[in-house]
Amino acid sequence: MARIRLLRAGACLPVAAALLAGLLAACSASPAPHSAAPASPSGLTYPSGPPIGPAGPPPATLAGYYAQKLRWRPCDHGFQCARLLVPFDYQRPAWRRFSLPVIRLPATRPGTRIGSLVVNPGGPGGSGVQYALQARSQVSAAVRGRFDVVGFDPRGVGGSVPAVRCLSDAQLDRFFATSDTPGNTAQRAAVVSESKLFARGCEKQSGALLPYVGTANAARDMDVLRAALGDAKLTYLGKSYGTYLGTWYAQLFPSHVRALVLDGAVDPGEPALEENLVQAQGFQVALRSFVADCLRRSGCPFPKGETVTAAIARVQAMLNQAAAKPLQSQVPGQSGNSALLLTGVASALYSKSFWPYLRLGLTAAFQGNGTVLVALADALVERDRSGHYSNLTSAELAVDCIDRPWPHSLPVWQSAAASAARAAPMFGQAIMWGSLPCAYWPVRPVPQPRLRGAGAPPILVVGNTRDPATPFRWAKALAGDLRSGVLLAWNGDGHTAYRMGSSCIDSAVDKYLISLVPPRNGTLCP
Repeated sequence: MARIRLLRAGACLPVAAALLAGLLAACSASPAPHSAAPASPSGLTYPSGPPIGPAGPPPATLAGYYAQKLRWRPCDHGFQCARLLVPFDYQRPAWRRFSLPVIRLPATRPGTRIGSLVVNPGGPGGSGVQYALQARSQVSAAVRGRFDVVGFDPRGVGGSVPAVRCLSDAQLDRFFATSDTPGNTAQRAAVVSESKLFARGCEKQSGALLPYVGTANAARDMDVLRAALGDAKLTYLGKSYGTYLGTWYAQLFPSHVRALVLDGAVDPGEPALEENLVQAQGFQVALRSFVADCLRRSGCPFPKGETVTAAIARVQAMLNQAAAKPLQSQVPGQSGNSALLLTGVASALYSKSFWPYLRLGLTAAFQGNGTVLVALADALVERDRSGHYSNLTSAELAVDCIDRPWPHSLPVWQSAAASAARAAPMFGQAIMWGSLPCAYWPVRPVPQPRLRGAGAPPILVVGNTRDPATPFRWAKALAGDLRSGVLLAWNGDGHTAYRMGSSCIDSAVDKYLISLVPPRNGTLCP
């Protein structure tokens, strides 16, 4: 779940593609390649119209929350929108509440409809509403025929009321531009200062929310949603961090599980700093795969015949030069400094459909222009062409910092960053230091049991052998930890596997969702 300068695994790729297309269109950079990921028609806007909650007075008991009926209204070209109420504190249901946006795409074959498929794109902090708006490309026609595809924004995220806020847009610009590869005492002090500022900003603007936005509560919300949808049991597709949310659901409500697909799995048992190191290694592996592919293509920015190792060294040299003298950038309000350029490289590794952007961006960067890489970085952290950020980063940290314990001693972080740099030279330090705000978080983490999902039916865990953000070892670990885990693997590139180009993966997932028949445990799709 850790990530480059605060963007952990699970950015919604269609939304990122839309942002990237808009950012590049707003700049006078070279045109983006036609093979890039499809653009989202809705970007980061929410369906229009006033928020409509359940009928009647707000619930005052847990039973009242479970009994609420969603008031659907048409929205966004064939979708339906509503709002769900959930309690801040499940021990005090009559106290404060969150209002969460919910959206669904009705099943295309209502006569053979099975129920609802709830989806989550990851993050934490990714918008389930925005992900569901991409249902026609992110979920197969066969599954859409039998299920309403339903997305919701978890508590504190996106269109949630209230939502977590921490810093202004200008403060976030500075936060992301601060080098996460500090080479001296002054640079390390800047990372510490920005991390403390982030934690203080969250406490000041959202302190009342912070104790209640953890994943265990989001899983409880998902059970309230299941009941409000009229489903006796949950059918769920969670990607990246969404696998962690699904694992918590199986732990808390095993008898309410119909089918869970956990794609791009997170290992709940991995300690926080070790998780950062493993993810850094995943990005390093993905970078080598990209470079090897690039060297076989025409139009690759690396010299013909160069080795993968030498080509990566060339990228590192460019980043080192940009640390001393930022590259040109036509993205308004942002320079081509090394921190943003590195985030841009990482952003493009999330999907092979972004690799053409990375080839284009590196070609320009080697010539002194960082515009494309900066635009890639902005797409990952959901910064639009006007310089406004979604609350993805704020919500991500708010969840991550209380979901598991983090060390408070700066020397421990320094040692961890040094180890990560040795294990993953380009990404190790950046990913490790990117989590530093959690060292200063104003809310203590919630104790976490070992998540086994005992009593649940078969749960399908999907992993990609060269996934940068959720390395394959996590999928193997999660499938082994879950009492009913079934592992499905893809020998592929990019983040997550379902609907990412493998017909083998897609058919196995579809069969499981529709017919409840999982593949053989350990199946490897070529």
